[in-house]
Amino acid sequence: MIYTIIIYILFSHFIADFIMQTHEMATGKSDSIYWLSRHILSYGKTFFVSSLLFIFIAILCGYECVHLAPLIILYIFINMALHWVTDYFTSKQTKKYFSKNDYHNGFVWVGLDQFIHQITLITTFYYIFIH
Repeated sequence: MIYTIIIYILFSHFIADFIMQTHEMATGKSDSIYWLSRHILSYGKTFFVSSLLFIFIAILCGYECVHLAPLIILYIFINMALHWVTDYFTSKQTKKYFSKNDYHNGFVWVGLDQFIHQITLITTFYYIFIH
């Protein structure tokens, strides 16, 4: 079950960080706290909806998980904050390389950004729900 939850979290992250991120957020977050914060709010809303869907599916499958709602909210807010800090730094580096048409190093930074997000999502899941 834990692996299913982690896969669901990582898929929700993909939707929140790529699909729900607008062009303005993606290009503006490296220079503007406003666009970075808009991205993080969108990210958090997407994770919230994703969590509601997960709880609904779990209840339909017979799991008792409504009592986890406060921990899920905590998990979302902690990861929003960590995502903000990560993107604050990585988006500046990514933009630096992409603006010089150095796509290899730009995507190295995109990959590092995603690696950091995945590690924080899994680590906070462990400490909030397992540990």
